[in-house]
Amino acid sequence: MIISSAADFREAARRKLPRFLFDYIDGGSYVEHTLKANSADLANICLRQRVLKNITNLSLETELFGQKQAMPIVFGPVGLSGMFARRGEVQVAKAAANKGIPFTLSTVSVCSMEEVAAQSSQPIWFQLYVLKDRGFMKNALERAQAAGIKNLVFTVDMPIPGARYRDAHSGMSGRYSAPRRILQAMTKPAWAFDVGINGRPHDLGNVSAYLGKAITLEDYIGWLGKNFDASISWSDLEWVREFWKGPMIIKGILDPDDARDAVKFGADGIVVSNHGGRQLDGVLSTAKALPSIAQAVGSDLTVLADSGVRSGLDVVRMLALGAKGVLLGRAAAYALATNGQQGVEHLLDIFAQEMRVAMTLTGVTTIAQIDETILNLKV
Repeated sequence: MIISSAADFREAARRKLPRFLFDYIDGGSYVEHTLKANSADLANICLRQRVLKNITNLSLETELFGQKQAMPIVFGPVGLSGMFARRGEVQVAKAAANKGIPFTLSTVSVCSMEEVAAQSSQPIWFQLYVLKDRGFMKNALERAQAAGIKNLVFTVDMPIPGARYRDAHSGMSGRYSAPRRILQAMTKPAWAFDVGINGRPHDLGNVSAYLGKAITLEDYIGWLGKNFDASISWSDLEWVREFWKGPMIIKGILDPDDARDAVKFGADGIVVSNHGGRQLDGVLSTAKALPSIAQAVGSDLTVLADSGVRSGLDVVRMLALGAKGVLLGRAAAYALATNGQQGVEHLLDIFAQEMRVAMTLTGVTTIAQIDETILNLKV
């Protein structure tokens, strides 16, 4: 299959992955209204084309949390990336380092933070959930600091897992899931050999290191369900803020009041996010939630955004709506599943070219110049 746009990676990943893994990447919660709205609402934002603006020395470079990077993009945390390609988290981290952008490792990664950090030529970011087992959280934070990780992304929009019907339909969860996954893997021999056989061990590396035993894919859904904590509040995170010495970014903000609470808490940044439409279906898309949040707190901390970003044009739109940087989740997962590290680097090349076209035809030469003036909001 010829990959000519970022959207092509989705179809390529669908062809390559067993259904349970593709649907895990591709799906959302309930009837997936918010999942669809994330992309549709963002794509419907009209850019304001300008001409004859003498665009020279165009640059995609920016700075986030004191670190310069080649593009205003961060690879966001995606659980089980090591199942999409052999040792997948390592491959994405290497691609990110080669392209000069950050990579965020998920709590529920296949590869442990030590494995990924050791093979990345730049410091990685780490994402942590709020969990009932505070011992695990403390252990993860200590290990992250020992691995040289500076930036902590704290995901707060998952006190309970959303109802993901596709996972039950596909065999990721539910009755008879194990034999269904095996049968699906048999229909994808290239994946089965590369990942199923040569990509072992298939466990949650960060969790297994703490518990001293392998937490496999069989235990994944159950472990998550037992450990998410609906009783958490801002006061319960104070010990994390005191312990963690680097930048702390709160991920999962959709309301200006919660954003203001993040400022009071002392967060260095937030990610405006609805978890890619994988939690509460029917909430605002990120594109609709972002402007009021950026207006409320944009001068007090760094506002990032994710959910629905499928192109370089979408990155520019998010920046124009008030974000300082954009996290990629699904788009990177599709590219990883398609062609590993090379696929991820190819994806970034496509995004970069699309951003250059958008910036040239909206009359801006730097990331700092991108704001709401390049949008046609009245259309």
